[in-house]
Amino acid sequence: MERKNSWKTYTEEQRQEMTALCEEYKDFLSRAKTERECVTLSEQMAEAAGYERLESVIEKGGSLKAGDKVYASWMGKTIALFHIGTEPMECGLNILGAHIDSPRLDLKQNPLYEDTDLALLDTHYYGGIKKYQWTALPLALHGVVAKKDGTVVPVVIGEDPADPVLVITDLLPHLGYGQMAKKASEFIAGEDLNLLIGHEPLVLPEVDEDSLSKEEKEERAKQTKEAVKANVLKLLKDKYDIEEEDFLSAEIEVVPAGPARDLGLDRSMILGYGHDDRICAYTSLAAQLALTAPKRTAVCLLVDKEEIGSVGATGAQSRFFENAVAEVMNLAGQYSEIGVRRCLSRSHMLSSDVSAAYDPNYASVNEKKNTAYFGRGLVFNKYTGARGKSGSNDASAEYMALMRRVMDDACVFWQTAELGKVDEGGGGTIAYISANYGMKVIDSGIAVLSMHAPWEAASKADIYEGYKGYIAFQQH
Repeated sequence: MERKNSWKTYTEEQRQEMTALCEEYKDFLSRAKTERECVTLSEQMAEAAGYERLESVIEKGGSLKAGDKVYASWMGKTIALFHIGTEPMECGLNILGAHIDSPRLDLKQNPLYEDTDLALLDTHYYGGIKKYQWTALPLALHGVVAKKDGTVVPVVIGEDPADPVLVITDLLPHLGYGQMAKKASEFIAGEDLNLLIGHEPLVLPEVDEDSLSKEEKEERAKQTKEAVKANVLKLLKDKYDIEEEDFLSAEIEVVPAGPARDLGLDRSMILGYGHDDRICAYTSLAAQLALTAPKRTAVCLLVDKEEIGSVGATGAQSRFFENAVAEVMNLAGQYSEIGVRRCLSRSHMLSSDVSAAYDPNYASVNEKKNTAYFGRGLVFNKYTGARGKSGSNDASAEYMALMRRVMDDACVFWQTAELGKVDEGGGGTIAYISANYGMKVIDSGIAVLSMHAPWEAASKADIYEGYKGYIAFQQH
C-alpha cells in the first residue's frame, strides 16, 4: 500500500497556495522560538481573524452563540481557540491539539560567572537532545526577566543581523582524542554546556579611593576582580535595566540563532529550529483561523511542556483546557457538570505532533512499509509509545476508518507510520492525556528529518497537506 508522492499532482494554483502558506510558516517559525512567543503571536493572529479574548467576554457579561470566536490563554504559555458551531457542545468538539515547546537549553537561575577572562552562562538542557549538537553553533537568547517591581522585560539577543551571537565552544580535534573515544552521549556533559558571552573587561575610571564609602570600595574591588563579568552586567543594565539578581526570576531560553530558510536547490523543504512541534501548531492554528461555519465547535489547543511529560500548569495534564471548555459552555448557555463530561467524552481529536521521516542515511532504524516519507502527506500514527506500545494511545479501528474517509473525501494526501522499528525506540505525545476523557484521539502530524536537532527539516508539500487535512478534520 505505497502512498503517492503529492508533488506529482499539484496544479500551478496549488503550488502557489503551498508557497504562500510556507512563507507564512517560515515567518512564524523565525519569530516564535519560545512558547511565550508562540502564544503572543497566536493571540495576534487570532484577534486579526475576529477572535475575542474569553476573559473580556466574561468581564462584560456577554454570551456566545454559533459563529462566535473566542480564545483563552494561560500564563502566556498555552492557548485554546474556540469557533462555536451550530451543534450543541454536549455533542462533542473537534479538537486540533499540538505543543509549542521545543528542545533547547535554559539558563540556570544563577548563571553568570567569569573564568580566565571569559564570561559564561550556565545552562540546563530541556527535553531530549544530543548535547554535542549544541556546540560550535551560533546561539541566541530569548525570554523574559521578571523584576521585583512587577515589570516583565522581554529579552531577545542574537536574531537581529546587527546583534552579536553566542556560542558553546567545542574541543579542537588535535586535543580531542580522549573525547572521541567516548560514546556520543558522553562527548559533552550537561554541566559543560556553558554559553560564552563576553571577553572584554570593564575599565573603571580613576577615582580618589579615600572619597569612596565602604560599600563603594567593595563594589569597585568586585568589579576589578571579575572585570569581564562586570562589563556584561553593565551592558545588560544599559540595555534592559536588569541586575544580576534579576536572573533569579528570569525565564531565558538558548536557541539557534537565525531565521528558518528554504532547503534544497529546488526550495522544496524548510530548515528551521522548532519544527517539533511548531510545524503542527502553526498548521493547526492556520486551519482553525480559516474556518467559516463549523457544525461541531472547532478548537485549536496549543500547549507547553510536552517535551518533559506535559506536566505543570501549562502542560496538557493541567486543568486549563477543561476549565476553558466549562467557561465557553457557560457563556453559550449550555453548561452543566454532566454536560462538560459528555462534551469531552464525545469529542474528536487529532493529537498533532511530528513523525520521523525516512532518512536513507539511517535506513536501518526504520521498517520501510510502516514509516513516513517526505512528500506523501499528513502522517497518522495509530499508536505511538515505546517497544511494546508502552505509554501509547492506541486509536480504535473505527476512528481510524473515520479519518480515512474524512481525508479521502477532501482529497488530502496522507500516510501511516510508526516511530522506528519495534525494538529501536519510540515516543509519546499528548494523545493519551486527552484520551483519559474517553474522547476519540489519534496521533497525526508532519514528518521531519533530524528531529530534536537544533535545525530540523520538513517538506513544504507535507506542510500544505497537513494544513488541508486539519481543515477537513475541523469541518467533518
